[in-house]
Amino acid sequence: MEWSDVKVFLAVAREQSLGAAARSLGISHPTVGRRLRALEAATGQALFQRHNEGAVLTEAGEAVLRLAEDMEASALAMQRRLAGGSERPEGVLRVSAPDWFASSVLPPVLHALQRQHPGIVPELMAGTRLFDLSRREADIVFRVVPFDEADIVQRRLMCVPYAVYAACEAEAPAADGEGAALLAMDAPGLHYPDVAWLRQRLPRARTVFATNHRGLQARLCARGMGIAVLPRPVGEQIAGLRELDLGGLPPGREVWMGYHRDLRRMDRLRALADLAARMLGDGVLDPPLRN
Repeated sequence: MEWSDVKVFLAVAREQSLGAAARSLGISHPTVGRRLRALEAATGQALFQRHNEGAVLTEAGEAVLRLAEDMEASALAMQRRLAGGSERPEGVLRVSAPDWFASSVLPPVLHALQRQHPGIVPELMAGTRLFDLSRREADIVFRVVPFDEADIVQRRLMCVPYAVYAACEAEAPAADGEGAALLAMDAPGLHYPDVAWLRQRLPRARTVFATNHRGLQARLCARGMGIAVLPRPVGEQIAGLRELDLGGLPPGREVWMGYHRDLRRMDRLRALADLAARMLGDGVLDPPLRN
């Protein structure tokens, strides 16, 4: 039984479609069908029932699904252990971070990493997606919520203050926000305390735009499109913005850094984690990185 065929079986089981499984694996639709037929021939069982809209597991397929998932977990663990045993700080390092953190906070750290370890090639994925570290979708992740997955080494890196901004030429809003326009953050499944705070402060203001990209939010704010709450590192770097005093400060956000424990000895990961802790860590409430 080939592990590559078992990967196809899992992809089809999760996507419930041969075409969607092919796209998720980055292979062709005919290849998925061929490998699935080879697996069914090897097992002597029909694992899926095909229909016009996709494929569903048969009773035999349901019976082996958990075993296939266990095979996948073992294969992924082997990959992580081998990657974590790297003794040279060189090679590709997959990094994930929110767009604003990647563009406004991380550059000095990445510059220092390049100067000290020119053989390391960071591959930065900026956005709101929460990557699966157990599958090595990313090697090291910076995000604004703690990690609740198993086997993750994490640390509270810093607390980023937020402030209210408007275009330099914009007038201050009325006390209740009457007539004011708001630029909000919005993304499925995510909560933004700063947006809730701003709407509470300016209950009569009208939301005119929502995005999941802080950089775009800040630039539209600088163009006079509305009021926005931004991380200070973003607001201070965008020309044309001024800070507004609404009688208090919006809640800041904690930034957490994490990676899978199987990668804790990967030298290129340790190089970035140690630099980030030294250059960005507030050093007050946090213990040192755990091995």
